Amino acid sequence: MSRIGRQPIEVPADVKVSLEGATVKVKGPKGELSFTHNDEVKVAVGEDGKSVVVTRDTEERTAKALHGLTRALINNMVVGVKTGYEKKLEVQGVGYVVSIKGKNLHMRVGFANELVVPIPEILTVVCPDQTHINVSGCDKQAVGQFAAQVRSLRKPEPYKGKGVRYVGEVVKIKPGKSAT
Repeated sequence: MSRIGRQPIEVPADVKVSLEGATVKVKGPKGELSFTHNDEVKVAVGEDGKSVVVTRDTEERTAKALHGLTRALINNMVVGVKTGYEKKLEVQGVGYVVSIKGKNLHMRVGFANELVVPIPEILTVVCPDQTHINVSGCDKQAVGQFAAQVRSLRKPEPYKGKGVRYVGEVVKIKPGKSAT
C-alpha cells in the first residue's frame, strides 16, 4: 500500500472540505479550490470534518499511482487555502527592470521590446522593487507554473548570470574564452 496515500489528511479548524460525487471542494481563509479525482480511488471525509482519507479498491498499477497522487493533491489544497504558497524571483542584469501595470507584469530584460505577461486572476503578484517578483496564491500548481513561465522568458545565462532566477538559485558560471 502507498505510504503517502494511506496517511490521513488533517484538516485545520478554519478549513472546510466537502465531497460532491467525485469532486472534492476545499474552502478556507485564502480561497476556494476544487479537484475531481479518478474513479479508481475513493475519498472519504471524516464525520467530524477534521480528516480526509483516500483509499483504493484494487492493486493495479494505475490505482497505486493515483492513490498517493490524489492524497498529495488534496493535502496541497488544504495547505494552500490555509497558508498559501509563494515563489520569489529575482532579476539580475544591467538595465533589467520589472514592474506591474494594471493586470500585467512588464519586463525589460535585454530584448528590443518590453515583455508583457498577463497575471492570472487567482494569483497575487507583487514587485517590492525593480529587481524582485513575489508570486503568491492558494493553488500550488498555478503559483509554480506562473513563476516557471516568467523565469523561462529570460533564463540565467551561464557566462555572466544575467536573467530571471529564483531567489537563492545558484547559477554555475562558465569561464570565458580568455580562461585558457
